[in-house]
Amino acid sequence: MKLRSALLFFAFVLLIVQSVSARADLSIIPQPKRIERGEGAFTLDKTTSIQAPVGRRAAEIVRFFADNLKEQTGITLAKSGVGSRIVFRIDKMIAGEEGYRIVVSNRRINVAARTDKGLFWAVQTLRQLIPAGKAQAVAIPAVTIEDAPEFSYRGHMLDVGRHFFPVEFIKKQIDLLSYYKINTFRWHLTEDQGWRIEIKKYPNLTKVGAWRTEADGTRYGGFYTQDQIRDVVEYARIRNITVIPEIEMPGHSMAALVAYPEFSCRMKPIEVTPEWGVHKDVFCAGNDGTFTFLQDVLDEVIALFPSNYIHIGGDEVPKDRWHECLKCQLRIKNEGLKDEHELQSYFIKRLQSYLAKKGKTLIGWDEILEGGADKNAVIEVWRGDAEAAKALANGNRVIMAGPFYFDTPLQSKTLKDVYQTDLLSLPQYRENRKLLLGAEAPLWTERVTTVNAESKLYPRLQAFAEITWTGKRGDLVDFKRRMAEHYRYLDALAVAYGPEDRAIANYKISFDSAKRVWRLDAAGGFDDIVFRYTTDGAEPSTDSSAFKNSIEFTRPSAIKAAPFRRGRKYELSKPFTLVANKALGKPVKFANPVDKRYNKAGEMALTDGILGSGDFSDGIWAGWQGADLDATIDLGERSSINSIAANFMQQSGSWIVLPRTVTFYSSDDGENWTELQNTETKADAMDMSSAIRTINFASERPISARFVRVKAVQFGKLPPGHNGAGGDSWIFADEIIIK
Repeated sequence: MKLRSALLFFAFVLLIVQSVSARADLSIIPQPKRIERGEGAFTLDKTTSIQAPVGRRAAEIVRFFADNLKEQTGITLAKSGVGSRIVFRIDKMIAGEEGYRIVVSNRRINVAARTDKGLFWAVQTLRQLIPAGKAQAVAIPAVTIEDAPEFSYRGHMLDVGRHFFPVEFIKKQIDLLSYYKINTFRWHLTEDQGWRIEIKKYPNLTKVGAWRTEADGTRYGGFYTQDQIRDVVEYARIRNITVIPEIEMPGHSMAALVAYPEFSCRMKPIEVTPEWGVHKDVFCAGNDGTFTFLQDVLDEVIALFPSNYIHIGGDEVPKDRWHECLKCQLRIKNEGLKDEHELQSYFIKRLQSYLAKKGKTLIGWDEILEGGADKNAVIEVWRGDAEAAKALANGNRVIMAGPFYFDTPLQSKTLKDVYQTDLLSLPQYRENRKLLLGAEAPLWTERVTTVNAESKLYPRLQAFAEITWTGKRGDLVDFKRRMAEHYRYLDALAVAYGPEDRAIANYKISFDSAKRVWRLDAAGGFDDIVFRYTTDGAEPSTDSSAFKNSIEFTRPSAIKAAPFRRGRKYELSKPFTLVANKALGKPVKFANPVDKRYNKAGEMALTDGILGSGDFSDGIWAGWQGADLDATIDLGERSSINSIAANFMQQSGSWIVLPRTVTFYSSDDGENWTELQNTETKADAMDMSSAIRTINFASERPISARFVRVKAVQFGKLPPGHNGAGGDSWIFADEIIIK
C-alpha cells in the first residue's frame, strides 16, 4: 500500500510539473484553466484539412479560423485530403456555454465545445498557439487544454460621445477584444457633448446634436448611420462579441435637448456643450411627450442591436430642473412620490417596463438605485462596494466597473493594479456569486481620442481579460512573461499600447530667473519616445522639431509638445503658454501658504511667466482651500505700471470656485498700501461650467510702485445642493501679469 501511495503521489507531482512546464512554454492570454503538455508537435501545412460540425455558425467559425490562419502564416488549408486534420465538433459533455477543449497530437487537432461560442474561443486559443510569421509549415506543440470562463460578462465600454471614433478604429478594437475573449463591447452613444446614433424619426439628433463648437471656435462632431451600426454589430457577432448600446437618460442628455428643447423642463434653446462634467439640463420627467420621444428612440435602437440588454445610463442626474419644474412637481404629487429621487426611480422604471415588453433587460449605473430600483434591472457599479452591496441586497444582478476605469492615468492604475484586482474581495460578492455577472472596463474620453486611446487600453485590457476569464489573481511574473510575447502581436497590428506602470509623457516646465530662460523637461514612458514641438500653437507632427529630454526657450511662445514613438503621436499634445512681464521671475510672499499639492513652482508661483491650462493639476496652477489668496510681489525697484492681471479658475465640480472679490494694491515700501481696484466676481458655486477668468486692472496714467499686492477673497463653504455641500471651496490662480 505504501508503494502504491508513493507511485500515486509521484504521478500527481509529475502531472503538476508537466502542467507548469506547459504554462512556461506557452503564452496564452487569458490563461486557460488547465494546460497539459504532450510529446511532439502537430505540423500544419497546405495538406492539413479542416472539418466542421453541421451548422451555419460552425461553418462561419471554421472559415474565420482559416482566413486568419492564412493571414498569420500564409498557409491555405486543404478542403480535404490525407494529411493532418483539424476537427471541430460539438460535445454536450463539456461544461459551460463558453467552455472548450483542445487536444493537439502529432497528426490531429481535436477541438470540442458545448456550443458555438466555445468553439470560437477555442479558435482564438489556437491562433495564439500558432507561431507568427509566414512559413510553408508551422509546428503546434502537442498539448491538451481545457478551459471555460469564470464570468459570463467580460466587457469594454467606449465613450464616443465626448470624442468621436471612426468605424475603422472601433473594428480594430473589436478584433482585439475578441482575440482576448472579451465578449461584450458597450457603445456609449449619447452624451451632453454629442449624439452619435442616427434616429430616422428625429433627424435633428444628428443634424444638430452631433456637433459642437469648441473653445477655439472650430466645429467638432460626427455620428454613425444606421447602416454603419448594423455593420459594426455584424462584425462583432462574427467575432463572438455582443454590442450593447447606451442611450443616456435622464441626465447627460444636453445634446438631445439641443435638438429637441421641448423635452427639457425649461423648453428653451441651448447649445451642445464643449464642457465636461455634470450639467443641470436633463429630460423632463413631468412631460409625457418625453417618454414618447424616448420610446420612439429606443424602438429604432432595439431594431439595430440584437443584444438582450439596453443600457440607459441613469447616472449623475441633477435634480435642480425637476425641483423648479411645475410638471415634474405635479408628477411627484400624482404618482405619490416622496421627492425628486423617487421621480428618478419612476422615470427609470417606466422605461424599464417599456424595454421589458420588447424583450430587453435594462442596465443602469448604480445611481438608479436611488429612490428604489426594480430587481430585474442590471446594476453597473462604479461608485464602490457599498453600492454593489445595496444592489445585491435588492436582488439585482451586478456588473463591476469602478476598479477598471481605463481613463485613469497609467501611473495611477498600473498593469499590476489591474491584474491583482480581486473580483470576489467582499463577502457579499462570494455570498451572491450568481448575481455577479462579471466586470467591464470603461474608457471615458474627455481627454481621449484616437491618438491616445490604445495606450490607455493596452496592456491593461489584457490583464482585465485574464482576471475576468479566470476569476482570480494569478502569477504576475508569469503574466508579464506572456505579455512580452503579445507585444509582438500588438506591434504587428500597429497598436499604440502604453507602458505598464508609468505615464507616456511627464512634463515639467520652469523659469530660470538667473539665465532668464524657460526650461521644458520631458520624460517618456518608453526609452524610444521622442518629443516634438511647435512654438506657434500648431499641432506637432512628425515634421516638427524634436528633443529628447529637455529644451530651453528664450522668448514668449505658444508651445505645444507631444511624444512620438515609431513615427506616431502617442499622446495628446501638451500646451504651454509663455508670457513676459515685469513680474517675471520675481519672488512672491504669501500671507497664506499655497497648498503643498498645488505649488510646484515654489516661491515663483504666479510669476514664472507660464499660463495654466484647463487642467488644475497641470503643475502650473497654485491652489488654496478654505483660505484667501494674499500675494505680494517685490519688483526689486520702483517701476512704472500700466496694468495688472490675475487668472482664476472656475471648476465647481472639483470644488474650485472663483473668489468673491479680487483687490489690487500698490506700495513703495511693502507696508503702506494704496488700493487700486476692487472687483466683485459674482462667483456662483452652482455654476458647473469650466472657465478661466482674468481680472484686470488698467490705468490710463502709469503708476509708480515697487510692490504689488493681489488679494482674492475665497468663496467660502460650498452651498446646499452642491456635491461638496459644507466643504471648503478652493481658489486656483495661475499667474500675476504686470505691465
